[in-house]
Amino acid sequence: MRFPACAVVAALVLTTLSPPVAVAATETVRVDLASTTGKFRGGATGMLYGLGDAGVPSQDLVAGMRLRSISQKAPDGDQHPNGDALKLADEFFATGGTEMHIYSQDAYSKWPYEDLGIDDYVARLRPQLEKVAQRPDRDRFVWTIFNEPDGIWYSDWANKKQKFFADWTRVYRLVKSVLPNARITGIGETRYRADHLREFLTYAKANNVLPEITSWHELGPDSLALYRGHHAEYREMERQLGISPREIVINEYSNRRDTSVPGQMVQWITMLEDTKVDGHMAFWSMAGNLSDHAVRAGRANGGWWLTKWYGDLSGDTVKVTPPQPNTRDTVQGLATRDRDRATVLLGGTANAVNVALTGIDRKVFGDQVDVRVSKIGWTGYEGDAGQPPVVAASRVRVANGNATIAVPGGDRLAAYQVIVTPAGSGAPPVANAPWQASYEAENGLVENAQVYTQDDGSGSWDMAMRYTTSGRKDVGSMNRPDSRVTVNVTVPRTGTYKLGTFYGTNAFVGQQALYVDDTHVRNLVLPATLNWTYRGRYDTTVGLTAGTHRISLRTSGPGGHLGGSADITLDRLDLTEVTGPERTTYPLSDARGSSRSGVLRAGESATTYVSAAEDGYYRLDTSWTATGRGTLGLTLSGRRVAGADQTATCAGSWNGSTTVHLKAGITEVKLSNEGRTPLVTGTLTVTRDAAADRNTVRVEAEAGQLAGGAAIASSPWASGGSYVSYVGNNGTLTVPRTGAAGQYDLTVAYAQADKNTGHAYNTDIINRSLVATEAGGKATAARYRHNYTWDGFWLETSPLDLATRGGAVTFGNPAAWGPNIDWVQFAPLVVANNVTRRR
Repeated sequence: MRFPACAVVAALVLTTLSPPVAVAATETVRVDLASTTGKFRGGATGMLYGLGDAGVPSQDLVAGMRLRSISQKAPDGDQHPNGDALKLADEFFATGGTEMHIYSQDAYSKWPYEDLGIDDYVARLRPQLEKVAQRPDRDRFVWTIFNEPDGIWYSDWANKKQKFFADWTRVYRLVKSVLPNARITGIGETRYRADHLREFLTYAKANNVLPEITSWHELGPDSLALYRGHHAEYREMERQLGISPREIVINEYSNRRDTSVPGQMVQWITMLEDTKVDGHMAFWSMAGNLSDHAVRAGRANGGWWLTKWYGDLSGDTVKVTPPQPNTRDTVQGLATRDRDRATVLLGGTANAVNVALTGIDRKVFGDQVDVRVSKIGWTGYEGDAGQPPVVAASRVRVANGNATIAVPGGDRLAAYQVIVTPAGSGAPPVANAPWQASYEAENGLVENAQVYTQDDGSGSWDMAMRYTTSGRKDVGSMNRPDSRVTVNVTVPRTGTYKLGTFYGTNAFVGQQALYVDDTHVRNLVLPATLNWTYRGRYDTTVGLTAGTHRISLRTSGPGGHLGGSADITLDRLDLTEVTGPERTTYPLSDARGSSRSGVLRAGESATTYVSAAEDGYYRLDTSWTATGRGTLGLTLSGRRVAGADQTATCAGSWNGSTTVHLKAGITEVKLSNEGRTPLVTGTLTVTRDAAADRNTVRVEAEAGQLAGGAAIASSPWASGGSYVSYVGNNGTLTVPRTGAAGQYDLTVAYAQADKNTGHAYNTDIINRSLVATEAGGKATAARYRHNYTWDGFWLETSPLDLATRGGAVTFGNPAAWGPNIDWVQFAPLVVANNVTRRR
């Protein structure tokens, strides 16, 4: 812990909101649509140990990122408790993944790897090869046979390089003897070392043991400045040595301060895509959270949306010139053109940016273009983010092939997506972003707590290895009854606002008393986070009148001191105006698999990724046109939805409306043409329908029937103060149920903090399973991600098909312990469906 929980820190920081900031200069990013730089590759957002177990993370998140390749653990390896390549391969390939890289030395349990001799390593490697050889897709596995040899086993390069060359040769030839078509990566060092690489390639060429893929790591913050030079030097080295160009994978890149942060990650993605290589983000935190881009198991943070934007790109990349090329922590960007659509991704600066487009083909784009600028900010590591809003939109005139697009500034942690298409015949596009403002905790009135500097701005390795903090400072040591942070906020209108609190705990449930204008509103219960600086964000609503107010978070409420749970870290407060129920419209022309015109021929489908802020019912409204009798089908998260088909009886324009239960987070929505005539899709609008939640049936766990050692326990964070523990092995929980057979969503309020210990820096979390068995039906298993604490409850929703009317459901796990259970809920998947013809 970085500050003592019981220490008395009598600090009174009498700072208030920062004075108005002078208008910053506007930077210019130049994009030449006429200068192509190659086919879009899409390999920059791979990761090391991004996958943990089946379902962790969800397939929706993985598919949305559109990963090309990923690195995972050796089959049956001991390095980590999960992340096994073979156990995860089928799910990964099903989401569209192309290559599964295996870190074969991760068969060892210790870090750095135990050096038991090359004979021992060969004995551990052979079973891995033989298992992969049994698969029909064996050639989709790539072998990283040595990881960081300059730091592990062969660090004394001058005296051990010949041993490395000999060991490399032996292992290389073993792989090829079992898998003749296997692709092998190398040299795989901790950083780019030109001298080592030249010696290695020279030897490997002479001995016919060249890797098919060249690899090294780019982990230092200065890699953002140096990588392109490394890449150019390596390509020249290949030419000088007479080696045909290899594919390249930078199989570990980025720092803790980068992952999850859109404005940082866009810089890394840009340089890797520019050089047409694959990149795998480093494994700093835990397996199965997409290198800090997944919130819980199935929700998205801001960084995930950037990677999704990247996965949506297609066509050719075009030349982009930033103000400061090869300079870390500055605005960088990439752009693609695919027929009549240009897309620019950029970020990394707090300044406003002008995107100067040149080379706009008048024959393709016309004299005017429609422009949409979307923004995704940093939402923390465990902070949920919805569909990024459009912050600017306009119809722009093109003059001599040129146009300038203004991108709002003010947030160096944010990234932006600029989409340019020919101007339509209707009204120009419009922005839809609600009013929003952010307030740094350290800039407020800090009483009996302490401001900590988490990033001094130096860009040093030490700073890069810390988790990101908004504004580079936070407030901690909130360990006195009178600790508090107060910020002055000004809102434009009277109404409801969402207050987003960025915070950290040290793996415990936190609590703060929320006051507005010195009136207690409610106590906030803040879910546990990995550590003090691994940011979560908790959202709650407040009613405010137009004007200025004092928002205060305190360690004491009307009932007195909240105790140790109030000793949290505060980073930032966000206010966002709420103007009605949650509602988002997705243009299906942006969907994957859809043509720009939205035409779906027989058997074709359009796939989009929708976000839901909470578990519950949402109305899915579609607009589409049929050229004859036709049917539009619905699939959610790969699950074909029964009773949701929308059928047009004749040609014409139609509206469909289906009310379905959605899990909080990201759901893959696929609309498919199930008929024989073409359909033309328009939009998909997703609207929260809280009134439909009455269709759910919720049962408190302690009200069920316990057997085999399952027991009732108490917790202030559990619903009703009680939950059921020791479920699994012999322990079971059986709950009654009402309702017909059919497709359901099962939601479980659970807690579990199981993990291995001893790794140098990774948190080796363990994801537990729970099997739901219906009396008279079948057994269905689901995975429940580690959530940092044993008695703070998260919600996890999974599909459950029930075969009986009212058959009780028993929860357990015959092979291992399951999570603790607070309550369970059964929700029919579909509760309404209709289609009407537009007149």
